[in-house]
Amino acid sequence: MKNEFQLKKDICEIGRRIYQNGFVAANDGNISIRIGENELLATPTGVSKGFMTPDMIVKTDMEGNVISGKLKPSSELKMHIDVYKQRDDVKSVVHAHPPTATGFAVAGIPLNDMIMPEVIISLGTVPIAEYGTPSTMEIPENVRKYLDCYDGVLLENHGALTVGTDLTNAYFKMETIELAAKINLTARQLGGIKEISNDNVDRLYQIREKLGVQGKHPATCKVNPNQKNSNLNSSTNDISEDNLETLVSEITKKVISELE
Repeated sequence: MKNEFQLKKDICEIGRRIYQNGFVAANDGNISIRIGENELLATPTGVSKGFMTPDMIVKTDMEGNVISGKLKPSSELKMHIDVYKQRDDVKSVVHAHPPTATGFAVAGIPLNDMIMPEVIISLGTVPIAEYGTPSTMEIPENVRKYLDCYDGVLLENHGALTVGTDLTNAYFKMETIELAAKINLTARQLGGIKEISNDNVDRLYQIREKLGVQGKHPATCKVNPNQKNSNLNSSTNDISEDNLETLVSEITKKVISELE
C-alpha cells in the first residue's frame, strides 16, 4: 500500500498530465484522494496543476479543515468531499475542463450516443449536472443526484468530474470522456452519428459484467440501458438539423478558443 508521500507524488503526476493534455489551463482543476475514513489529500488553490510538488499537497478532514500543509486546499473541495460522503467505493476525484467535453457541456448536449464500445463498457453515458456557482454547495448538490448511476459527469458550463477506485482509475475516465467527445464531434461534422444497436450495446454490458469492472454504471442501476440517458438537458434527438449545425459550430468555436 502506498504511503502519503507516494500518493502526493501521484497527485502531482496526474496534475502534470491533465495540464499537458490541455484539460486545464492556468490554475484550473482539482484532484483529491481519500486516504482514510476522515482524511483526504487535495490539490491546493492558486497553483498550476502542471507544476505541483508533493509539499504543496494539503491534507484535510472530511469537513475541509486542514490537518497539514502550508497552502489552502482547492475552493472546490466541497464537491470532492460530498462525493466521498455519497460513495464509499470512491477513493479519488478528478475535476478538469477538457475542451471538447466542456464544449458539449456548454452547448447542453450530454454524451448519450452509443458510438464507442470502450466508452460504453467504461462509462455507459455521461449526463450533464445542472449549473452551480463554483466553490458553493450548488455544484455538489447538483452532482449528487447522478452519483448512483455514473462515474463521470459533465458540469454545465464548467467542465467534467470523474470518480474512481483510485487516482489512475478516476483520471483515465477523464481521458475517456474527452476522447468520446472528440469522436462524437468529429462524427457530427462528417455527416452524422451511427450508433451501435441496442442488442450489441446489451452484449457490451454483459462483457463489462464478466470483466468485473468496478464503479457505478447506467446498466447496473435504475437507468434503462436500451434508452437514451434521461437528463434535464435536451437530447440532440429533439434538435433540428439547422439547430444542430449551429450547436456543432458553437462547440467547435469553444474548443478552438480553449486551445488558443
